[in-house]
Amino acid sequence: MKEYFIFIRNLIIRFLYKAVFRPIFFRIDPETIHDLMVAFGAFLGSNILTQKITAFFFSYSNQKLEQTILGIKFKNPVGLGAGFDKDAQLCDILPSVGFGFVEVGSITGEPCGGNPKPRIWRLEKSKGLVVNYGLKNEGCQKIAKRLKDKRSFSANKKFLIPIGINIAKTNSKKTVQVESGIDDYVKAYKEFREIGDYFTINISCPNAFGGQPFCDAIRLEKLLAKIDKIPTKKPVFLKLSPDLTKNEIDKILAVSKRHMVCGFVCTNLTRNRNNSKIAESYLPGDGGISGKVVEDLANDLISYIYQKTKGTFVIIGLGGVFSAEDAYRKIKLGASLVQLITGMIFEGPQVISEINQGLVKLLEKDGFGNISQAVGKGLDE
Repeated sequence: MKEYFIFIRNLIIRFLYKAVFRPIFFRIDPETIHDLMVAFGAFLGSNILTQKITAFFFSYSNQKLEQTILGIKFKNPVGLGAGFDKDAQLCDILPSVGFGFVEVGSITGEPCGGNPKPRIWRLEKSKGLVVNYGLKNEGCQKIAKRLKDKRSFSANKKFLIPIGINIAKTNSKKTVQVESGIDDYVKAYKEFREIGDYFTINISCPNAFGGQPFCDAIRLEKLLAKIDKIPTKKPVFLKLSPDLTKNEIDKILAVSKRHMVCGFVCTNLTRNRNNSKIAESYLPGDGGISGKVVEDLANDLISYIYQKTKGTFVIIGLGGVFSAEDAYRKIKLGASLVQLITGMIFEGPQVISEINQGLVKLLEKDGFGNISQAVGKGLDE
């Protein structure tokens, strides 16, 4: 009965979002809508009553979705990708929306205003976004203080769901040199040693000054050598670009094996405009592309890394997750967890619950008792 109620609830919310709210939202500048939604989400998370009301409309739980990875317990495998909650303002409401975890940021050593506006555009035909924010965030010190001041953190240093801290180097001419860039990463890393559940080191932002220097194996070696010296018990992930060659990926994997890296987020935005998934005849802006455009690239990289490393690294799949089938495909290719942003923008906030409920049905159909049993099983088919 509960499953049926949630199914009907999600259908109603989906209809309202697509028929009423999305047409209105999509008439307004994307960044304006994003800022309004973050402010509204922060309000909903500010008290127990609005948290409970939100959970009534959006939450879903099932033991088959629970797993412990690298010592971290995840209630479900669907997380919010970095780039939406840039300044960690939504940690109190995201559990009620149904997410199993969240990655905040990217957070940089210094405050960063980002690239000039406009810096985000919708690709409605392609079900994607062109994003050129340029690592806009309030900086590591202010964001760390915000998280420390939260009541839930002060009590036991734990939030209701795992929090990933995504760090990057500040988008500035001052961080272009290798050593200054490493120092910037290290500053943010130190600030969050005792905050959050895992780190993601973002080496693949396509919209920052100086490009992606730490996708180069030699520079990455230097960065990770410095990171290794900072004491922390938190797992470390690298966020990879979908535009890297297999040779470049192999070199990154070789470096990662020598350091504290536990896994990878696959993937970031793509800058490649020659993609068959792009339906628009003209692409605005000069940023990276998200959503369905990057889905196949992300899936290919998940599969490649999982097979290349025989599952020794934990993979978080990101790119083109709009449905349970999309998420399950990534899991069966080797991802233990998935993330989304664009799918929520196009499908509505109930999509998290839809994906989790759909995953349970897919697991049952394949005879799996837990989501962890499905990881990588698609490669055997």
